[in-house]
Amino acid sequence: MTLNEEVFRSLSAEQSLARLAGVQPGRIVVRRSEEIDIFPVNFVIDEGSIYFRTAEGSKLFTISLNQDVLFEGDGVVDGTAWSVIIRGNARVLSDSKEISYADSLNLKPWAPTLKYNWVCVSADDISGREFDIAEEPERY
Repeated sequence: MTLNEEVFRSLSAEQSLARLAGVQPGRIVVRRSEEIDIFPVNFVIDEGSIYFRTAEGSKLFTISLNQDVLFEGDGVVDGTAWSVIIRGNARVLSDSKEISYADSLNLKPWAPTLKYNWVCVSADDISGREFDIAEEPERY
């Protein structure tokens, strides 16, 4: 067993989603050709999917071109740090029933702006880990 295996503890998918549900904001990573961008977003988790709202712009444009995304959230609770990464597929909602459902999730923008577009991220892979914050071990 390596030192890292003693320090870092894996989180199950359920534990990872529960951690994400209690933190804001998250970050969405998108890729357009050779360009990679990361954007903070406030979000809600519903039935294992992540929903967020966005205005027209580079985030929405990039998701329309390439639906492969990463979503990340992290936090610290009572001296334990954690991080969750979701690899998934993002799609802009266009069906009126889906949009109506997303509107019922009661997610409001933090910034006083109009955000008409809903994006849903479906997870292909969820990985999370945690560790207790402590001093660095003796190096030599």
